[in-house]
Amino acid sequence: MPQLKLSVQRATQLDTPARNQLLRWCKAALRVDCEVTIRMVDEHEARALNSTFRGKDYATNVLTFPLTEEPHLMGDIVICAPVVAAEAKAQNISIEAHFAHLTVHGILHLHGYDHQTEEQAALMESIEVTTLQNLGYANPYLITEGAQSI
Repeated sequence: MPQLKLSVQRATQLDTPARNQLLRWCKAALRVDCEVTIRMVDEHEARALNSTFRGKDYATNVLTFPLTEEPHLMGDIVICAPVVAAEAKAQNISIEAHFAHLTVHGILHLHGYDHQTEEQAALMESIEVTTLQNLGYANPYLITEGAQSI
């Protein structure tokens, strides 16, 4: 089983998942040893990072910053708590399930998975769905009737 060293930073006043939940979600998506920091932020910081590193002037739900692949994966994952809460409400899913999804999504980005092409997106989504189902969560790409897509 791959080893994980996890650091958690909380730069938001909103409730965020406990470290043990984040640890469980990360481990479920790991393929190799990894050292990761997950930083929970508010919209201001998420927007600034998204603008600086992606040229997009809005707060996004998750950003992943891979740092190195050798001798093991290392990187940072930034999750915007207010965006997660708003998206979960709009999609009629639990905030916990959405945090789990975005944590798995971030870990997969550290592994080099991406969604820039349809083929890459299909592969990444299939791994996310399987991982989340193994954790007891529904397919995050099936939006329930009456939910709004963001």
